Amino acid sequence: MLIAFHKPFGVISQFTPDGSNHRTLAGFDFPPAVYPIGRLDADSEGLLLLSDEARWNARILNPERGHEREYRVQVEGLPGKEELRRLQRGILIQGRMTLPCRANRLDPEPSVWPRDPPIRPRKTVPDCWLSVVLREGKNRQLRRMTAAIGFPTLRLIRIRIGRVRLADLRPGAWRRVEEREVFGER
Repeated sequence: MLIAFHKPFGVISQFTPDGSNHRTLAGFDFPPAVYPIGRLDADSEGLLLLSDEARWNARILNPERGHEREYRVQVEGLPGKEELRRLQRGILIQGRMTLPCRANRLDPEPSVWPRDPPIRPRKTVPDCWLSVVLREGKNRQLRRMTAAIGFPTLRLIRIRIGRVRLADLRPGAWRRVEEREVFGER
């Protein structure tokens, strides 16, 4: 079984408490024995996959398979073409170059659900939304990448892993994923 879950802000990607005030996955009425495949930090939102089968872990997270992960990223400031090119080429973070990615500004801005608590915009600094597609997923990588080009992340939403999309799942909701949705029709 493979599950697509819309992880809300403030929820950690595990079932047991970690000593913080964040909620866990235990409060979302999942079927027994599922566990998260990968993770999203508590301050990130969006698509998280869960399964009760180890084969999904290898198929989805193995770097050799290179599944794309697509994000909507609200950043402080207005990155221009050169800053976006830097993201696209890869950024040196923590002594390692990130893989090239796709990145562009979204205009018009995407329609997204309200976050609780809302971000704190600065009155004198504009913000904008980016679409970023990565082929890797290191710890807090995208936040570090946008900070490295001078545009800190305000809000981060994962909308796709491979072919599996968040679609219209509301925060806290989940659904079963069909195998054909992951790998296409056979």
